[in-house]
Amino acid sequence: MIPKSFIQDLLNRLDIVDVIERYVPLKKSGANYAACCPFHNEKSPSFTVSQSKQFYHCFGCGAHGTAISFVMEHAGMGFIDAVEELSRSIGVEVPRETPIPGQVQHKVAPDLYELMQAATRYYREQLKQSPRAIAYLKQRGLSGEVAARFGIGYAPEAWQNLTGITASYQDASLVDTGMVIEGDSGKRYDRFRDRIMFPIINARGQVIGFGGRILDSGEPKYLNSPETVLFEKGHELYGLFQAQKAIRAHQQVVVVEGYMDVVALAQHGVEYAVATLGTATTPFHVQKLLRLAEQVVFCFDGDAAGQRAAWRALENSLPHLVDGKRIGFLFLPKEHDPDSYIREHGTEAFEQLLHDSLPLSGYLLRELSSKVDLRTQEGRSILLEQAKPLLMAISAPAMALLIRKEVAALAGITQLELEALYGVKAVGAQPRKAMQKASRPAVSNFRFLLRCLLYQPDLARELPEELLVDGPEVEAILELRSWLISQQGEVSSAALIQYFQGTAHETLMATEQAEIMQWGETFDVAAEFQGILSKLREILRKKKFDEFNHEMAGKSVNTLNEQERALYLRLSKPG
Repeated sequence: MIPKSFIQDLLNRLDIVDVIERYVPLKKSGANYAACCPFHNEKSPSFTVSQSKQFYHCFGCGAHGTAISFVMEHAGMGFIDAVEELSRSIGVEVPRETPIPGQVQHKVAPDLYELMQAATRYYREQLKQSPRAIAYLKQRGLSGEVAARFGIGYAPEAWQNLTGITASYQDASLVDTGMVIEGDSGKRYDRFRDRIMFPIINARGQVIGFGGRILDSGEPKYLNSPETVLFEKGHELYGLFQAQKAIRAHQQVVVVEGYMDVVALAQHGVEYAVATLGTATTPFHVQKLLRLAEQVVFCFDGDAAGQRAAWRALENSLPHLVDGKRIGFLFLPKEHDPDSYIREHGTEAFEQLLHDSLPLSGYLLRELSSKVDLRTQEGRSILLEQAKPLLMAISAPAMALLIRKEVAALAGITQLELEALYGVKAVGAQPRKAMQKASRPAVSNFRFLLRCLLYQPDLARELPEELLVDGPEVEAILELRSWLISQQGEVSSAALIQYFQGTAHETLMATEQAEIMQWGETFDVAAEFQGILSKLREILRKKKFDEFNHEMAGKSVNTLNEQERALYLRLSKPG
């Protein structure tokens, strides 16, 4: 395992401008550097690199991170490969943590990612030794090269196959990762038995879960890892790690329903396919895919279950539509799934179906109008009622306007009448006076505090924990403060951003990272930080004073004892 201290040291030695310029030409733009984003198509530069803070942010698609995450995203590398590549570029050898001879290790829980990697190796070895599993994959048309690329393996039929991947089968980590189930009586057994195993890999190239497909008939056909500290189904997509390069090259991604669909499509040259992991398409999936590609096509079976899944995908896509990007829907014939269709009809026929897929707007209007009788006033009224929450969810201005026009035409009213009915402001220039009065929303004290800490992380050492109460950003600030205090020496903004990559706070950090990109080099962050602390102390004083007055209700100042009087005098004075 690579020591965490080395990652921080590596980021301190690298210059992110030099790293990114190996792949993308940058131009100086004020205090920062800019370029057209390498992660989405654009005509004017919105990709910004901060040399002083050593991170990047695209104001167009939201791509963000450090030198390590840039190499991972741009070159399609795993975390370890990216670290090794960057280390070689500056002539540094990557150290590995090894046990100290004679040191007692049994109390130290194994690294969960290493445990998942050990399970992956075990399943791959078992596949080589199972003629039945190999015959199944060959019968499905898979080559050894594709199976190796996706790390496909086999879980034997026995109940405790994973005994050998840890020092003890009673290790809690086996249960924590969902690999082993512990019954009420304490008896343990492997979750996956007699199944083809598909490793689920995150953006860093780390195995975080598995999907297992039964070889013969039986239920469930697919069995997935449960939610764990490593694996959150609604945030991950099967095959995305392997598909990233192809997605960017084609600027297209197709979302299918099964692991075998992804692998079979890759076998036939459609390498830009991903699959949801036993869950409906989530808003997080949509956002992630639209950042990567200009076109997203959801490919579902033509049966009732496929129709329901498609409609759910549409509903979750509406708030995240981006003008200029396309979301499409492809419904295959009922007798086919992507695997069987491409094997029977070939790659060209399948890609033609993708090209001809129904755009989101067409699918939305088709479904709305098919459920009502547009020949009657009542039917048109129902259409307007059912369309309202869907249309109001669309955040992309041009798309929202065009679909409102279509719905108004279907209902036999004008666009202005529909907008008045829905309470939508008519499209037009904002009056100059209104524009002058308009201002950006006020930033909460804690959010501004977080920006200061991202700009200059060492300020967290001066942050009293008692001030961190009652704020949505407080959890992230507390974790930031706790981690930084545990570090030795000065911590850079890049190291902080890297630490939060892949955590629940990554999105919040990225948002605030974008904000501090716009702070000039003359920004006095220390003074602003102290100003925020003063505000928070005053808020805390008032809160304690109100609590004191509530407790002392009915008492006059003259009746307070000496201790109460001293507290009253202290809390009643601002500053």
